[in-house]
Amino acid sequence: MINLADHLAKIHRTLTHAASRLLPDALLLLAARLSLAGIFWRSGRTKVEGLFTISDSAVSLFADEYQLPLLDPAIAATLAAVAEHALPILLVLGLCTRYAAAGLLGMTLVIQIFVYPDAWPTHLSWMALLALNLAKGPGSLSLDAWLSPRLFRSA
Repeated sequence: MINLADHLAKIHRTLTHAASRLLPDALLLLAARLSLAGIFWRSGRTKVEGLFTISDSAVSLFADEYQLPLLDPAIAATLAAVAEHALPILLVLGLCTRYAAAGLLGMTLVIQIFVYPDAWPTHLSWMALLALNLAKGPGSLSLDAWLSPRLFRSA
């Protein structure tokens, strides 16, 4: 007679082993970095005209819809556009990953608290992936992993 607990334990071990082989941490961390980079990069592109000009529509959006406290709309639009371009590039490269994730996590919190408080399911998913990269780093498929042993040999 098959013991149900033993059977379930065997299934659990098999599934866990298969998942860890098929989805190594390095690949999951890379997927988290790339998915978030895409989200924020696309948002940043809506705020600029050409390469370096903040669009009037972005400033209007910050003035009329977002209405962030303590920040002039033109400054807020510029800061958001710069962050939404620079930080995703760092995520894709896996360079200064924890700092990039922390910056985007801060942006997400501002968006959640001041701009779109009802969008918490979306923001929670972003924050979970950002927190993963903040806590675990970028993984072995990154410039951080390649540079770290070279830069910090004496540390």
